[in-house]
Amino acid sequence: MKFETLDSKMRKNEILFDQYVLPDNYIIVRLDGKGFTKLTKESLELEKPFDIRFHEAMIATTKHLLTVGFKVIYAYTQSDEISLLIDKDDNTFNRKVRKINSVLAGEASAYFSMYFNHLSVLDCRTISIPNVTMILDYFSWRQEDAHRNSLSAYCYWTLRKNGLAYNEATKEIENLSIANKNDLLFQNGINYNDLPSWQKRGVGIYFENVQKTGINPRDNTEIMFNRKEVVIINDLPIREVYREFLLKIIV
Repeated sequence: MKFETLDSKMRKNEILFDQYVLPDNYIIVRLDGKGFTKLTKESLELEKPFDIRFHEAMIATTKHLLTVGFKVIYAYTQSDEISLLIDKDDNTFNRKVRKINSVLAGEASAYFSMYFNHLSVLDCRTISIPNVTMILDYFSWRQEDAHRNSLSAYCYWTLRKNGLAYNEATKEIENLSIANKNDLLFQNGINYNDLPSWQKRGVGIYFENVQKTGINPRDNTEIMFNRKEVVIINDLPIREVYREFLLKIIV
């Protein structure tokens, strides 16, 4: 069989299940740590329930993903996940889903692995978002998920430190309401409201145009110029204020 014929045949198989994000739709990509429960509990010596080094690694990985060729409007990270909002006019890889997923998963996995010098894998999914309201809903959902997981994690590790086994601690908290979980922590000397905001709400990252002062090398005069800088928000607002905050970045 001639190479050209074979090549054409194989290419058809490659693209058979290709999907594309439709034009004029925003793209949200969510990356999650694969097997990170085992990684954080066994392979890496981390503080429980939150470790500042892991927190910094996730922020650094997120910042790296802002530089790999996509027009990212806003990024959000909490626990072992990262969400990226990509501009609706971004045409990287012709908006092919398998390319978006594979490239971003590869970049995130490689960067995080190098950061901790330990093999780590993040998987990736691409979501098509047709309007701004759904974007606000998405990030509100992820922030509420961060809050619920954070509260449960604090309860779980508090019970473990009090001597309960894994299954006992899990069973103890699985039917507790949010109010009861807060009470459990308070009885153990932890006021959940006083904990660092990034542990409860996650972290927002985006580019902002900042005006800078410089010197014109031609005539040594002072000039003003705009430069994009990465902004990291460790103290995100919540509920409607968060949605208003996002709206200013997106629109």
